[in-house]
Amino acid sequence: MQASQKGIIGITLLSHWYEPASKEKADVDAAHRGLDFMFGWFMHPITKGNYPKSMRSLVGSRLPKFSKEESEDLKGSFDFLGLNYYSSYYAADAPHLRDARPTIQTDSLINATFQVNGKPLGPMSASSWLCIYPQGLRKLLLYVKNMYNDPIIYITENGRDEFNDPTLPLEESLLDTYR
Repeated sequence: MQASQKGIIGITLLSHWYEPASKEKADVDAAHRGLDFMFGWFMHPITKGNYPKSMRSLVGSRLPKFSKEESEDLKGSFDFLGLNYYSSYYAADAPHLRDARPTIQTDSLINATFQVNGKPLGPMSASSWLCIYPQGLRKLLLYVKNMYNDPIIYITENGRDEFNDPTLPLEESLLDTYR
């Protein structure tokens, strides 16, 4: 059907960027795991035919297995990537989470935070989950290029929210010089 319609198939994924909380190898690895669990969970199968190694290792039998045929069908099954990016986190290794109940929040064994030792990654926006870190988008794009064979990428969502100030006239509200 795709060939006869001359269409293209894409997938849109949301990802944060993860900066290591320190230069320690454990935190550098934690940042990679953060990317594996948020982005690689979906991107790895459609480019490499399987989940990231860190996910297979940490999630184990709870992670569905692909047959050889499924793996081959998945590889290269998209023509472009839509990328949604809003925020970044520091990632610290959190081995104590091995003893926690397995969940999507604990399986990666990372502690994701916006600041380390009182140093914020960037300014916060009006939403508690959104730390403004524009360089995270650039780093994420370079990571995708290098890790996943330089796919065609469309940035489908990106931005930040504003603190609500109902006293501002519309013209002033639209002067968005912060970005």
